Amino acid sequence: MSEAAVREAFRIQAFYCGRMDAPIYARLCEAIADRLTREGEVARRVLDWSGEPTRDALPLRLIGGLRALVLDRADDALAVVFAGVVTAPDAIAAVLAATLERHAARLLAYLDGPPQTNEPGRAAALMVGLIAVARRLGPRLETLEIGASAGLNLLIDRYRFDLGGTLVGPADAALTLRPEWRGEPPAPVALDIVATRGCDVAPLDARDPAQARRLESYVWPEAPERLERLRAAVAMVRERGVALDRADAAHWLEERLAEPQAAGVTRALLHSVVWQYLPGESADRVRAAMAAAGARATSERPLAWVMMEPDRASARQLVRVRAWPDDRGWETVASAHAHAAWIAPGPPADEGPGITLPDAAASEPG
Repeated sequence: MSEAAVREAFRIQAFYCGRMDAPIYARLCEAIADRLTREGEVARRVLDWSGEPTRDALPLRLIGGLRALVLDRADDALAVVFAGVVTAPDAIAAVLAATLERHAARLLAYLDGPPQTNEPGRAAALMVGLIAVARRLGPRLETLEIGASAGLNLLIDRYRFDLGGTLVGPADAALTLRPEWRGEPPAPVALDIVATRGCDVAPLDARDPAQARRLESYVWPEAPERLERLRAAVAMVRERGVALDRADAAHWLEERLAEPQAAGVTRALLHSVVWQYLPGESADRVRAAMAAAGARATSERPLAWVMMEPDRASARQLVRVRAWPDDRGWETVASAHAHAAWIAPGPPADEGPGITLPDAAASEPG
């Protein structure tokens, strides 16, 4: 990709951050887009990025590394920027230039892989999809999550959800998720998640303090409640683990779909903000595997697909559902903030002009 395309990726991320009430990150992205020079190894690697920078989430890789420095109290000047005290673009750029040179080794490591934003709040958006599935196919569900990171959303059967006053999940849960609910609450429905399993090509072990810190580094400073929620979810994993495999998403899903399925249980594929990171061949195999399994599905052994994936031009997430054997195509059951700070049931309302993405940055799960 050209340097101009990389700078545009940071401007796109600034647009997203502005839409998601994250002004500190928006200012950081704008300063990088407009003022990053080619001085230093980190800057050159960013500006000479070989992949598609928006799909690769390049801005979030770099800023995740910066956030880790702040959490570790390794850079006082940068901490002032992350506290929102320094707001002038030139001042931000000067701090960043010094930080990139001083902490090059740590920041280069963050550029090596995609962000692991294993946000527990997204389980609330996925639960909205599962409620729609249970209403249509019956209460008993087994979930298969691809791109599960550290498995924090595999706790979906252990969380308590307050969805506009509709309560779902165990009353004694260690963590209750309460997104801002923008609309009529869902009607209560019987729902029983009998099993949760997941995979990730590079899973993080939340029990490891270093890997838990990496998860924390992807939590934006404007939302301290997210950090508290993340730490509560990590504590739940440490108390009782999750079924999380290291595996390619397509291969793992093909194997799971080939396993015997109990009568009266809906098998449901889940994923959230994962699709853009799948190689094209893997994405095609996932579609093919679900189509083949859907063709085999029966009323006794139904199949569902629930996703929370970005409508990237509008900087919001769409919660979409598809189910077999009575396949009606995709249904959008809600829209949501990227970290599920809010959820709005039903198809999204028009929220004004979005942003135009490069063709290479587009990705479509369905």
